[in-house]
Amino acid sequence: MTTRFKRVWHRPQGFTLIEVMVTLTIIGFILLIVFGSFRLGLSAWEKGESMKNEYQKIRILSELISRQIKSVVPYKIKTQKAEGDYLGFEGKAQSLKFVSAFSIKAKNPEGFVYAVYQFRKEGREGSRFLLYEQRALNKDFFEEEPREELAVSLLEGVSDVRFEYYQKEDTLKNRTEGWVQEWSAKEEKELPEALKVTITYEQGGNEKMEIPLELLIPMPAYQFEGIIGGQVSPLQRIIQERLRSTGR
Repeated sequence: MTTRFKRVWHRPQGFTLIEVMVTLTIIGFILLIVFGSFRLGLSAWEKGESMKNEYQKIRILSELISRQIKSVVPYKIKTQKAEGDYLGFEGKAQSLKFVSAFSIKAKNPEGFVYAVYQFRKEGREGSRFLLYEQRALNKDFFEEEPREELAVSLLEGVSDVRFEYYQKEDTLKNRTEGWVQEWSAKEEKELPEALKVTITYEQGGNEKMEIPLELLIPMPAYQFEGIIGGQVSPLQRIIQERLRSTGR
């Protein structure tokens, strides 16, 4: 009697080393994709929040600057010089001096403030858009340089600031209507009708781009908004169109 033996092969329990390595490799790729997507989304969210905060800061700053310039007063500077008292307003392409009824720095302002805006290029250290403020006292403070300890940096990342001043047509002075780069109330004996501020600031990380912000600000102290003979002045029409386009 022959006994037959049937050989039975049993598969070892568990996974082989190769299967484990392949599985771990696949899981590693999946985790790499998941965490990469999460990090990309987080970076985009942080960038969006940073841009939102920057836009909010620029919007608030532009409103404060507009309000202070709109509050310019025809302040007479007292002087002992031969030319006598003169209007406290001096504007150049990258700086502006005036007296205002509104203070940006003071929480509880008392009286008028003497304000100075300056744009400074400081080489490798970058550029700064500065504001100086102090109380307007009855003296010739226009002849003094602003004290550095009063300087406040208004906006970082600014590459350029330009001021322009709107003058009316004057045939006696052989002067045409339009925007000019400088305005001295001491010589003109009056304030400009309006003021335009163009602030160019940089945005972005490695690839920075320059974005201009333009503020067209009427000056009620000049009373330009008065309608003469039922006709709206060209400047008033420009400002009305600009305000209408910005939704203000």
